[in-house]
Amino acid sequence: VVIDGDAGVVITNPSALVLDQYRERQAAQLRARKKLQKLKKTPAITRDGVQVSLFANIELPDDCPGALDSGAEGVGLFRSEFLFMGRAGHPHKIPNEDEQFEQYRKAVVAMKGRPVTIRTLDIGADKPLDPTEHNALNPALGLRAIRYCLAEPQLFLTQLRAILRASSFGKVRILIPMLAHAFEIDQSLLMIEQAKAQLREAGHKYDPAVQVGAMIEIPAAALSLPMFVKRMNFLSIGTNDLIQYTLAIDRVDYEVAHLYNPLHPAVLHLIAMTIDAGHKAGKDVAVCGEMAGDVKLTRLLLGMGLREFSMHPAQLLAVKQEILNSNINALTSKTRRILRAMEPAAISEAVEQLQAL
Repeated sequence: VVIDGDAGVVITNPSALVLDQYRERQAAQLRARKKLQKLKKTPAITRDGVQVSLFANIELPDDCPGALDSGAEGVGLFRSEFLFMGRAGHPHKIPNEDEQFEQYRKAVVAMKGRPVTIRTLDIGADKPLDPTEHNALNPALGLRAIRYCLAEPQLFLTQLRAILRASSFGKVRILIPMLAHAFEIDQSLLMIEQAKAQLREAGHKYDPAVQVGAMIEIPAAALSLPMFVKRMNFLSIGTNDLIQYTLAIDRVDYEVAHLYNPLHPAVLHLIAMTIDAGHKAGKDVAVCGEMAGDVKLTRLLLGMGLREFSMHPAQLLAVKQEILNSNINALTSKTRRILRAMEPAAISEAVEQLQAL
């Protein structure tokens, strides 16, 4: 069996010729990765001198060595739900505060002073806490992420205390997923303050100045950014869900997966609006979805003004190479034209032309 992840193709019983072709491609990829390793300690600076920050997405503390090996400047997204999942049948399915704290502390210490952004529990839809339990009719639109946490305040407070305790071991930032309403932001911030008060009462140390950010992954959030930049320290664009909700498709449903298009003009406008609003408010803006690790889209995001990318560690050096070969001044005007375009073919062609700049 040949599994071609780039093309999304599985070939069973390949011929000798096909096998030889794929072995050569595999060898070429290994050579390219080895060459990219030379960029590990090179700062991500464009040809015209613009500094870009590259962070890693992780799921467990054991992913930290891979993040460091890729040259990541920190963790831009720690998907904390993976500490909770896969525990069906366990007598204590939900990890307690000490267990969570130890995992967060482990990641913070492993990153050796680099910032670690921990996203609060984001379960539901394609990440059910227990796959055997009854699911909602439309799980992507149901009780998930921050909605679930606000409905289970003790579970949320337990996680917040664990994250805050880990902040005494290094730079930690808290990221809240799937926010859409002002009351959700306000309730989340109140619960963080409540968790701090509980830690003070218990005599636990934490960073009182820990930053709190919002995931922008619902169109309603991207269209009401003033209430986010007013309340939050930073923004992180979750392009996977933003595309899903903007185009009204379930990205894990194979019957509509072909409609999942990061270059849809509506998606591009929402991303550009978020980056622009964040910069005008003096707030850091990152992209932590799959678009951040797609080298074909690196120059487009740079042209939109993005200066902070977070991706799987395996993608980081290839993206860095694109950044090193890019010129922001040349990209900016071309990207503005792309954002004015509405025809899919014209957008795709213009994005390809960015690669030649």
